[in-house]
Amino acid sequence: MSEELVCSKPEEVRDAETENSVEIIIQLTSENPLNDHDHDVNQETERETETLCTEIRPNHNRVSKELFQTEEDDDDDSGTHYLSCDERPCTYLRRAERPGHGKLLDTFQTDHLLYYERFKAYQDYMLGDCKTSEVEAFTAEYLEKIVEPCDWQAIWHTDVFDVLVEVVDVDCKELKAKVELVLPMECETRSCDLTEESMKSLLEATLHKVPLLELMVVYDESGDFDQTALALEHLRFFYKHIWRKWDEEDEDDDFDYFVRCVEPRLRLYYDILEDRVPAGLVAEYHSVLALCSKKFQEFSSLRSDLNSDSESEQDNVSMVEGLRMYEQLEALKRKLRIIENPLLRYVLGYKVNSGQQSCRAKGPRPAGGHVVHLVSASATVHQLQSLITDKLMPHYSSEEFEVQFHSDPVLAVNACYEGDVVIICPGLYIITSSISLVDSIEVEGYGLPDEVVIEKRNKGDSFVESTGANVKLSNLKFIQRDAIEGILCVRQGKLEMENCVMQCETTGVIVRSAAQLSMNMCDLYGSKGAGVEIYPGSVCSLVGNGIHHCKEGILIKDFADELDAMPKITMVNNVIHNNQGYGVILVKPGDATVEDLPPEPIAADEKEEESEDTGVKPEADMNEDDDDFDVPIIVVEECPAIKHSHSIPPDFTEGNDAIKQELVATSAKKHGLQKSRIKALGAMQADENLLSQEMFISIHGNQFKLNGKGSFGTFLY
Repeated sequence: MSEELVCSKPEEVRDAETENSVEIIIQLTSENPLNDHDHDVNQETERETETLCTEIRPNHNRVSKELFQTEEDDDDDSGTHYLSCDERPCTYLRRAERPGHGKLLDTFQTDHLLYYERFKAYQDYMLGDCKTSEVEAFTAEYLEKIVEPCDWQAIWHTDVFDVLVEVVDVDCKELKAKVELVLPMECETRSCDLTEESMKSLLEATLHKVPLLELMVVYDESGDFDQTALALEHLRFFYKHIWRKWDEEDEDDDFDYFVRCVEPRLRLYYDILEDRVPAGLVAEYHSVLALCSKKFQEFSSLRSDLNSDSESEQDNVSMVEGLRMYEQLEALKRKLRIIENPLLRYVLGYKVNSGQQSCRAKGPRPAGGHVVHLVSASATVHQLQSLITDKLMPHYSSEEFEVQFHSDPVLAVNACYEGDVVIICPGLYIITSSISLVDSIEVEGYGLPDEVVIEKRNKGDSFVESTGANVKLSNLKFIQRDAIEGILCVRQGKLEMENCVMQCETTGVIVRSAAQLSMNMCDLYGSKGAGVEIYPGSVCSLVGNGIHHCKEGILIKDFADELDAMPKITMVNNVIHNNQGYGVILVKPGDATVEDLPPEPIAADEKEEESEDTGVKPEADMNEDDDDFDVPIIVVEECPAIKHSHSIPPDFTEGNDAIKQELVATSAKKHGLQKSRIKALGAMQADENLLSQEMFISIHGNQFKLNGKGSFGTFLY
């Protein structure tokens, strides 16, 4: 019965009774010392008593805390209420050794924290769900609970010196600490002489108060100052990479500051750190951020100088200038928000900056003439002799050519002017930046593609970007490693590729609107998207290529905008096989987008089929009585030799006709949408250039094998 009663007692009562018993044991032991022969027994008893007390007191403290906890404590939602002294996260930090053989002590290594560690610190401990106006108060409360108030050493780090100090007090609201100089003085200076007397004078001038952001906690193996070091690291990182001077003036103060600002900026910082953002966009972001900071400083200075009661002409001019500056500042802040938002970063921000704005065409060489750029890390005499005999003498022996040598293909391309030639000798060339083809040049490999390999290992940039008017690539192999951008993008101008191999890791070749691509006898594989993406208004010629082991073979984009012109496509004798999805896929708007169109003309498809044997251009019947709808002019070329050939199984070539029919029908629908909307607007006369867009199609002899979803499909959006 007694055992049941003991077990049924509340836990706090049992703990209190046990602690009282321990105190009685200690008291009796002190009042009745043992003899010498019982010394060993006494030591063993003391050890057991000490162990028992150690086990009891933490539990007793926890029970006391629960007993005296008020309802006000339960309602605390500051995000830091659970950071009591007994529940602080215990993170073991490594020692950050100082470079060289300096006299100063080592500090804690805190700059290696992962994304989720900083995320949790800001969300759960430091900021919680505070508003922008509450950031300072929440930060001060966090520091008061974490940072040791005194008796710890730190390195006072500035741009000019590092000196050892001891913290005697911390003012969390002002984010400052009162320090004393450790004597004898230990310091390291940079391009200046600093004595003990001058340092004391400096501290007296600052009332011995220094910013917490400039203090680096001295390493201590006990772990007592781990949390202090972490708290100061989170504080430094926040005000260096997260906080903006204009945040406190944000009109959206009713929203959660962490969700609205901290999380996207923190994510962007780590995306940049891990090379997940194109280098051009990173440069644009830092440039806009610096410009925004400068503009905000100018705006704040102008605003402080204005006198609201004054009606002078000078103040009126300053007011107008302030409004103009405010609009510029808001535009810069809006652009920063676009880049910081991971969803809008590429949709809006990346369209503005594609990484090549600083690379503009140089045009012809000012001094005239052309240069042959030879790229080779090393070459034997025999290789040079063969190169001169086979390549240089037959084609570039005239006086207008001179030869320059490079070891990096990127440097060779950057040194080119219009009309130059880059010849890359056999070898493996590893690059970390993109190849920007901005002038009309030729880049060719001397040998087979597998012998001239260019490998890119940096995540941030695209591999090859072409904007030149007439660029040629040949006999090269491109390999992507750890990429986030496509392997090749033709943004404008014309690019001719021949006998090249592209080992993709993200997307493949992209042909933007108004750009031209001629890709012959190339091999492309490994794309996680489409092997070739064809945008509206582009010209794309694919002849004799192999496109395989991609998510999709060829993707043709047909945007919903009726002003987007259909691309001009040539696909002849390509082998498209072993792709995860379709061999060719057309992306177009769903039926709801074109529900108001006139009936689809059947004559266009029929006349196309009738003209395949004759090669005549099929046109719609232009009935004078029918002014509501005209079928666009569509050119379809067919190769009779391929058509009547039985060397290729029909199952492998049946996709050619399906692609042609779908593209013709899509073009007719787009044309009808254009004209119906123009008539709905009441236009007296339609634009002849708009309504007579010619879609050129030459699709034959292509083989489709083992594609996961078939040779051709459509995706409606």
